[in-house]
Amino acid sequence: MEQACFAAGCFWGVQYYFDQVPGVVKSEVGYTGGDTEDPTYEEVCSHTTGHAEAVLLEFDASKVSYETLCKHFFRLHDPTQLNRQGPDIGDNYRSAIFYVNEDQKVVAEQVRDASQAAFKEPIVTQIEPLGPFYQAEEYHQKYAEKTGRGMCHIPYQPV
Repeated sequence: MEQACFAAGCFWGVQYYFDQVPGVVKSEVGYTGGDTEDPTYEEVCSHTTGHAEAVLLEFDASKVSYETLCKHFFRLHDPTQLNRQGPDIGDNYRSAIFYVNEDQKVVAEQVRDASQAAFKEPIVTQIEPLGPFYQAEEYHQKYAEKTGRGMCHIPYQPV
């Protein structure tokens, strides 16, 4: 199994979307990309931690490639919006790909560059190495699945 980590706005809908992708075997929502150790949701929402709401995936590379996951990432949100998605505003809702190795970095950059043609505005997605990932509180895990809501800015599209 391999890992991938994406931030594309509110993590509830992002997790739900990626859970529908064949080959994704596990997902958890959490916080990464900032400076505060083991932050709470309230701290992340205060915009003082530098963390993004992100989804850490475990996937079977024999069933889905990292490139395909990156293509889904650019499909499921608007990567031209800086520090926001839909009604959610703040650095914790930024568009980012957190790569786990240099091969992933290269693929993420290639998919980003190829995806630019689909957008009028420049893509502002950050591509940076995955640092510590802090699992979000339990009530955030599989939120859309548990509650039947929480898709936020992500329109449901079968994958």
